[in-house]
Amino acid sequence: MADIFDVVADATRRDLLTVLLDRYVAPSPATGEISVGEMVDKLGLSQPTVSKHLKVLRDHGLVTVREEGQHRYYCIDTSPLETLEDWLIPFLSADFDTSRDGDGSTVFAAWSGAPLADAGTAVGRAAAAASFQARSRLETASHEVERRVIEPLKHKLARKDEK
Repeated sequence: MADIFDVVADATRRDLLTVLLDRYVAPSPATGEISVGEMVDKLGLSQPTVSKHLKVLRDHGLVTVREEGQHRYYCIDTSPLETLEDWLIPFLSADFDTSRDGDGSTVFAAWSGAPLADAGTAVGRAAAAASFQARSRLETASHEVERRVIEPLKHKLARKDEK
């Protein structure tokens, strides 16, 4: 079975993930879902090609699917990408380690006399990464609350109103 690196190595799958992410972070619709037909239109690909790549993404947990009759609605799940993030972060932050002879921390670099601009850049990068991760997890949690709590309650209330 391919690992997450193999999955995102394919340009078509990356394009699909981008379309799914755009829908997920868009202010509306709130579900973050997009149909296969919409993805076909946005990317100009054939339906079988889109479906084939969505299957790979689904098999690796990068998307969830909701079936409604013959229609399929997909939503991104970014949690498997944490493996990529964990692998990439040391590489992305390596050029900000200005203290090479110290303990490797930005605080030590600043304290030891490293240029403050370098230390400030490293702190800024770390803060941005932490902020992005926090926002991402908050969005994921909000989506899960919507999907697991609010939507079932709406359906329950709708059924109650019908009676």
